[in-house]
Amino acid sequence: MARKASTTRRKSPKVDKDQIQKYYRDMLLIRRFEEKAGQIYGMGLIGGFCHLYIGQEAVVVGMQSTITDDDAVITSYRDHGHMLACGMDPKGVMAELTGREGGYSKGKGGSMHMFSKEKNFYGGHGIVGACVPLGTGLAFSQKYQDNGQATLCYMGDGTVNQGQVYESFNMAELWSLPVVYVIENNEYAMGTSVKRASAQTELFRRGESFGVPGEQVDGMDVLAVAEAGRKAVEWAKSGKGPYILEMKTYRYRGHSMSDPAKYRSKEEVNKKRAESDPIERVREKLLNEKIYTEDELKEIDRDVKSIVAEAVEFAQESPEPHPDELMTDILA
Repeated sequence: MARKASTTRRKSPKVDKDQIQKYYRDMLLIRRFEEKAGQIYGMGLIGGFCHLYIGQEAVVVGMQSTITDDDAVITSYRDHGHMLACGMDPKGVMAELTGREGGYSKGKGGSMHMFSKEKNFYGGHGIVGACVPLGTGLAFSQKYQDNGQATLCYMGDGTVNQGQVYESFNMAELWSLPVVYVIENNEYAMGTSVKRASAQTELFRRGESFGVPGEQVDGMDVLAVAEAGRKAVEWAKSGKGPYILEMKTYRYRGHSMSDPAKYRSKEEVNKKRAESDPIERVREKLLNEKIYTEDELKEIDRDVKSIVAEAVEFAQESPEPHPDELMTDILA
């Protein structure tokens, strides 16, 4: 029988030196990549929508550390961080953002529609909630093939009020599908607070009526995310069915680059950033435990910035898609 939802907040566990170094570098790469994406969006080099992941890095970095390369990943439109955490090339991601031929979708998908079969990353979906039944379908395939794999299905807090989400929870529990639903609760969805949009604000409880266990996690603590993630993935892979993890996180920018975020105060954002920034938390741990010196951390930052700079250069040098590509890659 499935476990009941839990409100337990885990204390940040200890990890080995190599693991915490990787967490730091991976989160920093996402942060610097997104900062640069915001910058070149302002320069007019990125068209359409662009949803930045700044502030939420601990969620995807912690969760990706709990799965293997054979497991599947799917998410919604705030997806750049997930691609990088899956090991996708920053050059291909940046080229797609700028609509260039060298992008993961050949410059025809843009910010919200990138995929990588090689990395088992199945999108990037612009329709709110669309990734949930699709992720459930990926898990159905894994169960059908009995291959021992699982699916991480990420979604936002605004998604959980969608009807298709509950249909997916029901089917996943009914068939004991190996899927972990990761709710990235950044408190505001598109611009409305959870308290104003949801009668039940403890989102990890949304699967209780189907018997799906859930847990709330400090999504600003990569170590807590990883620990909760390991247990949830183990639950799913052991044949017990789906698991819900509500990650209490926070985005520093608006819903998208076109959102001025006037529904919250600057003081609130600054307070959140000062008290719980996921990268700063790990940075302090690295310094306090003398794993790195200040100079060594600066060197990592320089290295990460150079990777992002190379990605921008690659994107700018990559040609735009040829007009002949307009009608290719279309399912008719």
